[in-house]
Amino acid sequence: MSGSLDIVVLGLSLSSSWGNGHATTYRALLRATAALGHRITFLEREVPWYAAHRDLAAPEYCRLEFYKDLAGLRRWSPVIAGADAVIVGSYVPEGVRVGHFVQEVARGTTAFYDIDTPVTLAKLAQGEHDYLSPELIAGYDLYLSFTGGPTLDLLMRRYGAPVARALHCSVDAELYRPRDVDRRWDLSYLGTYSPDRQAMLERLLLEPARRAPHLRFVVAGPQYPADIAWPANVERLEHVAPSDHPSFYAASRYTLNVTRADMVKAGFSPSVRLFEAAACGTPVISDTWPGIDAVMRPGSEIVLAEDTETVLALLCDPSAERRDRIARAARARILSAHTSKHRAAQLINELEAAHPRTPACSFREPELQRELP
Repeated sequence: MSGSLDIVVLGLSLSSSWGNGHATTYRALLRATAALGHRITFLEREVPWYAAHRDLAAPEYCRLEFYKDLAGLRRWSPVIAGADAVIVGSYVPEGVRVGHFVQEVARGTTAFYDIDTPVTLAKLAQGEHDYLSPELIAGYDLYLSFTGGPTLDLLMRRYGAPVARALHCSVDAELYRPRDVDRRWDLSYLGTYSPDRQAMLERLLLEPARRAPHLRFVVAGPQYPADIAWPANVERLEHVAPSDHPSFYAASRYTLNVTRADMVKAGFSPSVRLFEAAACGTPVISDTWPGIDAVMRPGSEIVLAEDTETVLALLCDPSAERRDRIARAARARILSAHTSKHRAAQLINELEAAHPRTPACSFREPELQRELP
């Protein structure tokens, strides 16, 4: 492959950011990839919960199309067959059958983009194959992983991925930048409810809020249980659209990053929150996990905390000197290595390097009438 590429992406959702972080990751990456001159078609499964909360119906940087079911996906076979590269994302509905279909039809490079790698591996270990199975891993030419570090070797050694490369989340630096807004909150958190994050959220945000009623906090995101006892000084926002993320971060003295248990165990899994908040000039307080120091320097570019007292000491410091110093250093680090432009260039390099391992068969219409595996 060389020059301008035709790329097809089958992902969880590009059109809706409600309850998932995939949309913001795809939007930043694909926008930057298109800016490099490549042509992108994004195929999204039409599901009612995203259709009801759609906040990007017609992106200017790619062709966005919907299919209702597997039979509806078949009509895109010529597009998939003619693409230079086809990428299937994690959590795609009926992803195993979609993956088999892509591997059978595609002539160009096939890749799996896992934005949930530690969760995926935990599912595989338990025999759950709702969107990926071991044999599919070996059938893709390239495994792009949200997680780096030792996980990449595991994917190749245990599961037979021909090539596994880290493709972390990133931030669109043109959209995420410092804003001149009033600081409404001392500490914010943006994230969908997850049971395995809740204990750390309790420790690093809710308990500090109880002990410091004079400070202001906010938790933004859907699906939190109704029985959570929110302190009076914790504001709740059900959803913040991506277009409002920069203002949300800018209105916070600090923002909190809390990592899911599987990702803490695997390490080397930086959340998009780290990149977005830092690009907006808001310093991040984060839980600790292996590999975080490869992304941002603890103490100078990010603050690591495991207990309530550490958070309170930081928030109750009346001086803005340390906060501003961390914010400047973090933003500089992100702009130097973690923007969507960096990731787009890496994506194209990886796709061009991962040529299909077997000669592509000619496109034959009768084969597309067969039932998907």
